[in-house]
Amino acid sequence: MKHLLSLIGFIGLLGLIGQAQDFSFRWKGFVNPHYYADSRSVVGGREDMMLFYPKPIVRDSLGRDINDGWQANMLAITARLGLTINGPEMLGANTLAYIEGDFTGATNATINNLRLRHAYFRMNWDKHELTAGQYWYAMVVHEIMPMTNPLNMGAPFHCYARQPQIRYSYFPTGNWEVLAVAQWQLDNMSQGLLNGVATSSTLFARHSLLPELNAQLRYMQGNLFIGAAANLKSIQPMVNTTGTASPQQLHQSLSYSLFGSYRFNGLTVKAQTLLNNSLYEGCSLGGYLMLDDGTLQDWHFNTVWLDIERTRGHWRPGIFLGYAQNLDYGNTNFTHCFGRGHDLAYLWRIQPRLTYTTQKGLSFVGEAEYTQAGYPEPVGNLRLSLSAVYAF
Repeated sequence: MKHLLSLIGFIGLLGLIGQAQDFSFRWKGFVNPHYYADSRSVVGGREDMMLFYPKPIVRDSLGRDINDGWQANMLAITARLGLTINGPEMLGANTLAYIEGDFTGATNATINNLRLRHAYFRMNWDKHELTAGQYWYAMVVHEIMPMTNPLNMGAPFHCYARQPQIRYSYFPTGNWEVLAVAQWQLDNMSQGLLNGVATSSTLFARHSLLPELNAQLRYMQGNLFIGAAANLKSIQPMVNTTGTASPQQLHQSLSYSLFGSYRFNGLTVKAQTLLNNSLYEGCSLGGYLMLDDGTLQDWHFNTVWLDIERTRGHWRPGIFLGYAQNLDYGNTNFTHCFGRGHDLAYLWRIQPRLTYTTQKGLSFVGEAEYTQAGYPEPVGNLRLSLSAVYAF
């Protein structure tokens, strides 16, 4: 806490100095206490606040399912503070920088610690825009982010992560945008064999020498926003740092997406479909196998989700629907499996919510989230959650 207060004080001092140098500073953030209860144990992160799907049936010596049964928790780790710095014109471009953190920690072991969410600068010309720093993972189309309140924000149906990157946009007309992204890894890491041990590490991406590449074409007209994306990830799945020889084998995975949103008469509709080929780093589904003969093979999910919300005075009812199908379910001819959801034939979720807002920064949200996982013995989890958001 002492370091956090020192940092805030230092940035505040910079703000006083910066005012005289054509820089302006604006703080924003929120406090978000969140209570949630689950009907069974789940696969998730950050005290399971980041929920992916329920755990399978595992029976004890008496035949009881050890993953069955209610549990509850309350956290406020998503409390967030962000600083926007608007700067002078440089190289013919309007400039800004943004820094944002919360307290979810970089890993489960560092929960409650201050974590960097965003840290980037942006330069904007008439038809070009350049962003460099830590920003949304490219397959996270933040313009169509599901409007759910829990930490998962639609994951694993919708990607949810941030990565260090360079992002370039070209606007040939007022309606079209061509976007290209080169991104690297930090908090969200690839899986592979490090010194022969299965683990998560940035080394698998770093040894490939290639950043993760993403290209998008977007169209915006009034309240309509649509687009398409292609994503190429390159990793070296086996890395050895002890001097023992390991195969210098490069593995590449391609994923595709179509997305869109539309707003009319207080109603907002958002949707996306993914051909998900190993987007584990994006908190989504899919992965790859090391087969018995030493070769590598992807396994794919086809994912679709829909989010609808209606604004009517102080009230905002909404619903999220998601479905994912494992296109390579049942392949057991492997020595190692990396990714998320290989043992699922399918996954679906229905998540209604109701938000009441005072329109002065304070809102209250109630949600019921049911997720069914298609194990050989299918199971479902019901999450009930209540939260408040005080935004400033």
